[in-house]
Amino acid sequence: MAMNRMTRRNLQFILGLALGITATLILTSYRQMTQSSVMVHLDSREHKSNQDALDLDEHAFHEMMEKNQNIPLVGGGEAKAVKFEDEHAHHDDDTAARDLAKKVRVLVWVMTGPQNLDKKAVHVRNTWGKRVNKLLFMSSQWNSTFPTIGLNVSEGREHLTAKTMQAFRYVYEKHFDEADWFMKADDDTYLIAENLRYMLSSYDTNQPIYFGHIFKVIVKPNGYASGGAGYILSKEALRRLATQGHNTSICRQDGGAEDVEVGKCMTGLGIKILPSVDRLGRSRFHCFDTETHLRGGYPKWYLSYDANGAKKGLDNISDYPITFHYINTAKMYALEYFVYHMRPFGIISKPQDLNLDLKH
Repeated sequence: MAMNRMTRRNLQFILGLALGITATLILTSYRQMTQSSVMVHLDSREHKSNQDALDLDEHAFHEMMEKNQNIPLVGGGEAKAVKFEDEHAHHDDDTAARDLAKKVRVLVWVMTGPQNLDKKAVHVRNTWGKRVNKLLFMSSQWNSTFPTIGLNVSEGREHLTAKTMQAFRYVYEKHFDEADWFMKADDDTYLIAENLRYMLSSYDTNQPIYFGHIFKVIVKPNGYASGGAGYILSKEALRRLATQGHNTSICRQDGGAEDVEVGKCMTGLGIKILPSVDRLGRSRFHCFDTETHLRGGYPKWYLSYDANGAKKGLDNISDYPITFHYINTAKMYALEYFVYHMRPFGIISKPQDLNLDLKH
């Protein structure tokens, strides 16, 4: 009798254990299936969105990209700052870069807003912002702790022209003597300051000139610079824009597409946009991220806008690139790693002569 009771208990224990394991396996499988179905749904939606995005006009495309950058990561959470603490292990000879930083002083003001300080602007400050001679953040509100400069303008794409015009005037009035060149960049742009200074070292900042990724449409005869890729003004160009740009018959003060309106204003003030490609005809300012310029898949509007033929691949990108655009937080730190930290052992790069030959 005792033996029968013990047998029943053993059977009950074994049966309970088996049911528990089965339930666990079913629950785990369900979770995996659920996660997989979510990923499949997101992949399908992304593919469709990418196809649709290629057909959008420029304004709608920029709005879509801005919204996409605010979509939470799959699984929740936000991309975090990455601290690079391996400088002690680097043995790079940066003498040429440091010398150029003294000779070619660059001020960059970053277009941002109160809603983007912790999402975007802080990561600019943590990465490439450390390497320019002067870094300013332009917003619609003053923030003494970040800090940001509050301009008398409302937020929104329809007011980017006003923010740009006011920002350049502020820079002229407050910081004109602190730099030789003055650049506007977005808070989702990645800048390689050393390559920018190298390009500018061939030019005279006392000439009325500016540089960027040239779009050949709308503004004649020389086109205008893409806003997202960033554009940089000489000292004389900034002086003219700040002191003569109030003339509403030449320069629109708000509304329209910021880069187009600034381009029209520059042309009207006798400020010329010059080619920014390198000696091999490869682009240095870029409207999109690295992957897009390597693989292609440009939106249709870009194919007709780009003055350099909307090329793709390694033959399109200079070895000394200056900017990339639509760089989210994760890509911001990835580029920081690739440019300033990753090194192939045993390969020592020597400087290349890639600036345009201005003698011909």
